[in-house]
Amino acid sequence: MSEFTRRTALRAGLLAVPALAAPPLVAKVGAQQAFDWQRFKGEKVEASLTSNPRSSLLIQHQREFEDLTGIKVGAEQIPEQQHRQKFAIEFASGRPSFDVVGISLHVNKRQVGRAKWCSDIKPMIADASLTAPDFDFADFGAGAVTYSTQADGRMDTLPEFTDYFIMYYNKDLLAAKNIAVPKTFDELYTAAKALTDPAKQQYGFVGRGLRNANVVLWSSFLLGTAQRDTVSADMKLQTDTPDAIWATQMYQKMMRECAPPGSVGFNWNECQTTFMQGRAAFWIDGVGFAAPLEDKTRSRVAGKVGYAVVPAGPAHHHCALFGTAFGISEQSRRKGAAWYYLQWASGKANQLRYLTSGAGAPARSSPFSNEEAISSSRFPREFFTTLSESARIARPGLPEIVPVTEFRDTIGTAITNTIGGADPAAELKRATDAFRPVLEQSERAT
Repeated sequence: MSEFTRRTALRAGLLAVPALAAPPLVAKVGAQQAFDWQRFKGEKVEASLTSNPRSSLLIQHQREFEDLTGIKVGAEQIPEQQHRQKFAIEFASGRPSFDVVGISLHVNKRQVGRAKWCSDIKPMIADASLTAPDFDFADFGAGAVTYSTQADGRMDTLPEFTDYFIMYYNKDLLAAKNIAVPKTFDELYTAAKALTDPAKQQYGFVGRGLRNANVVLWSSFLLGTAQRDTVSADMKLQTDTPDAIWATQMYQKMMRECAPPGSVGFNWNECQTTFMQGRAAFWIDGVGFAAPLEDKTRSRVAGKVGYAVVPAGPAHHHCALFGTAFGISEQSRRKGAAWYYLQWASGKANQLRYLTSGAGAPARSSPFSNEEAISSSRFPREFFTTLSESARIARPGLPEIVPVTEFRDTIGTAITNTIGGADPAAELKRATDAFRPVLEQSERAT
């Protein structure tokens, strides 16, 4: 069995602590009840994952799982949009090629739950012969567990990670003009305006402008209003209200007056590159994109990045919350082996890796109390404090509906048009009128 040493951990950019090592788990279970990590030795599970830093970490360390269990893993990671399309098509065919699938709950939760594509894992958690004694289900945050639970009570995914939108800022740019970290969106706009100097290719803000991708930034502004939600509790669309118009006007000002040319086509990766080059003072996006910013071989701002919670709006202070989880295909013939993989993938070791490598906020609580890991991380303490503070003010950044992609496409087109100068109220009304029948038809089919 391979040994996870301090040298290995340092190469991975992580802290080596006892909780990270897989081998001790084997020693613990030797004579424990009926549970046996080697129970499904010789089987192979296929895992379909979304391309992101967390999936890369799991694939990088999957040999650890294979040595622990004797189960082989065939894992692939696919770009986000293509992955969602692929697994939906395969599930609908009734013959998915995978046993384990990564799910973006903020996009596919209701779709997956309504079709019952994934198995209820509650019975597996309760089965002492299938669940490791130190799995510690209580370690998962209540919000993450709720996110993984369907309205009918089935828990058809196991939480992986909670993505909070935070505000990154360039400490040097703010210090040069003696500008304080903004506490409100109005303060953010004022600061970003003051830090925008096109002649120096320096901009006060960078954010997602691309249709569909931009909705999660726009909803970050909306969460600060009295309305907060894009769909009401009785499933009525509310995307052309005064609060929605305010959020769009704020988005429009930030993107038109403070962002670099071409940002109308920016997704997170273009925003990340711009910020890494030192050409933007502020960037609001997910916590999972932090790692490259602190990479001195790639980033001009390494060691100069500040982290803060998203500013407050006129009525509330919330940040957008998104989440991912792992599901087991209902059609899988290797559910036992797949459940073992889920326990490892969302186990304490990998969850700590997520946190200390900057790959995202873990769904478990224990990593945040690992003082040794936090103090030895390449990330400043401010990063971890920001995550903890964000957890307290987080709310879902997208509505829990089936046609989430259509929602993002339709509303996102309207938002994108405002970057070109279109009137926010007119664009939102047009988009709302276009999407309302889509939502109503989806609800009738529920």
